[in-house]
Parts: sequence; C-alpha cells; structure tokens
Amino acid sequence: MLLRLPTSLSEAQHCLAEGAVPVGGATLVWALWQRDGFPEQAMSLRELSEANRTERQALGAAVLLHQVDDRVPEVLRRAASTVGTGAVRRTATVGGNIVGSTLRCLLPAALALNARATVLDRDGTYETDLGEVVAKRHLLLGIRWQDPVTSGYYKEPGEAGGPPPLVVATAVHAGDDGRHQLSVAVRDGYEVTTGTADCHTGPDPALRALDRTGLASLPGPAREAVRREVTALLDRPTNR
Repeated sequence: MLLRLPTSLSEAQHCLAEGAVPVGGATLVWALWQRDGFPEQAMSLRELSEANRTERQALGAAVLLHQVDDRVPEVLRRAASTVGTGAVRRTATVGGNIVGSTLRCLLPAALALNARATVLDRDGTYETDLGEVVAKRHLLLGIRWQDPVTSGYYKEPGEAGGPPPLVVATAVHAGDDGRHQLSVAVRDGYEVTTGTADCHTGPDPALRALDRTGLASLPGPAREAVRREVTALLDRPTNR
C-alpha cells in the first residue's frame, strides 16, 4: 500500500482523483484492511496545514485527539479526552472519529456547538452540515463554530467492547438579539438525537421546550440525564 501525504489542497484533490483512500490515524480501519486486503493507495492529511488547525473556533480533521486542548470549548475538549485509551488518543484523529467511526464520540459535541464542516472533493472545498458529512462520508478538512457562552459534556462509564455509553453534549449560544439558545445532542446507542430551546428564562422552561423536540423520544434514563445536565449547565456561571 502506498501512503500519500499531500501538502496542499490541490495535491490532495489529485490524490482523490487517483483513487487514494482517505485515512486518519488508522485505528479503526487497520484491522479491516488486514482482514479484507489493503487498498493500493491511502491518503493522510497530517501534512496538510488546513487540516491541522487548533483554534478558538476551528479544529482540523487531522488533529490528534490528545492534541485537542483548552483553545476549544469545554464540550469538545472533554469529548476528545474520553475517547478510548491514551494510546488511542495519541493516534486517532478528529476526522477519523467523526467520519470513520461508528461511535462518533465527537459528533454530539460538534452538533451541540452548531458546528459546520469544511470538506474536500475533486472540485474543491465547500462548507456543509455535519449530517451530510456523516451520511456521505465526505473527506473532512475541519469544523468551525461560533464560541458558545458555556458548554458541558457528560459520558456514562462504559466497558471496552461493550455497548456505546450514553453521551449528553450541551452548549448555550448567544443570538443576535441577545437571547440565549440551548443546543443539546445525545448519543444513545449508535444514534445521535438533537434538540434546541430558548433558555434565557432558566432550566425549567428550556426543558419543557426540549420535550417538544426529537429528544422526547429518548428512553427514560437518557431523558433524565438530559434534565440533569441541562439544569447543571444553566445554573452555573457562564464560561466556555
């Protein structure tokens, strides 16, 4: 297998056109390739500057999970810090986790931030929503968001090889009118469900509004976790 390491967007497009298979840290696909056969060409974005940014409102797809630090909001930083073991986090990438993983541990955090994705195809780069990226398995260059007023993250304890643990990601955003809106994303099993609500009047009205979103279909324990996390988030002093 030839591993290609493009250093420019045009070179990455050329690799795609020649059939190179995008790969992040290969923590998930390596075993599959050993079983099913290796592709002729693979492509890593680790030498591409556009995919290696860690900024206050942006994170590149090639950034390793252990490199996600306090420059990004709490919800995203904590999500990255709970993926697998330390050895996994030193190898796995943001893009590989969001697009290549069935668990997609970072996806609820990114959705709570209302993040948008920048992707690359043979025609160039463009911005789209994360749902399209996951569904169509686009080549992700990175994600961008507006700084939240505050955010939080909860992940139930889980066993290696067991079912995916429940995840509740929350973030409060300031609207143009100064009113605050709450975004919640929940991973229950392999599915991620989202909901939004005005939250400028406190937790109880926000929770009643969330009960009118798709989050109402969650099982009881997940809804209780949402209630607990939303209440704690809206009652604490604002921070990132």
